[in-house]
Formats: sequence, C-alpha cells, structure tokens
Amino acid sequence: MASSTVWKQPASCAAALRSLELARAAARTAEDNKGQDVRILDTRAQTPHFDYFVIATGASRRQLHAMSEEIDAKLQGELKDRRLGIEGYDDSRWIVLDYGGVVIHLFDQDTRQFYCLEELWADAPRVEI
Repeated sequence: MASSTVWKQPASCAAALRSLELARAAARTAEDNKGQDVRILDTRAQTPHFDYFVIATGASRRQLHAMSEEIDAKLQGELKDRRLGIEGYDDSRWIVLDYGGVVIHLFDQDTRQFYCLEELWADAPRVEI
C-alpha cells in the first residue's frame, strides 16, 4: 500500500534555515547602508537561545539609525518576520535588534572594540554573507 505521507523538515531545521535567511538579509542590508566589518556568527552550538549573531559597525548615530531602520524594513516588511525587541536605539552606541533566532548588534567603533563580541563568541563559526 502506498503511503501519502510527505516528509517534512523538522521544525528546528526549518527554523535554523529561516534564521540563516534573516541573518544574511540583515548583514546585506547593513552592508548596503555602509556598515563596516559586517559579520555573521553561527551561535547554535553555543546557546539554545538564538541561532545567529549579526554584528556591524556604523560611523555615526545617524548611520546606526539608518541601518537599524533598513534592517527592520527588510526583515519585517519584505521577509514578513517579527522583531521581538529593540534596545539602545535612543543612545545609539549599541543597538540590538532581537528577531528570536537572530540577534543583530549595531555598534559605533568604540563600543564594538570595548565589548569585543567576536572574542566572547570566538568558538562561533563565521558564516558567509
């Protein structure tokens, strides 16, 4: 007897693929807005709370705001995802956009050097944008 069951990816695999899509879209958007030293870190092996970090540096408060707003437009508007939270927008030295599986960190140069997230998450492999 033939089965009509269709194989589906496990939810965790599908969620990780979606997170990767969002991370790459955020990174490309940061680059398109002249973000510097844009990186994606795969944090799945280090924490169950999120899949990827996107890290970028902006040269000014205005640029950090533009990157943040354009990333939101891309992820929420075009890719139909939902931002869970935002921190640091008013101070604008370190803006954090929380998309669940993807956490986006937008820094000014001094703040990025001070916190050194790449060193704190040194075991996390880099992902091609």
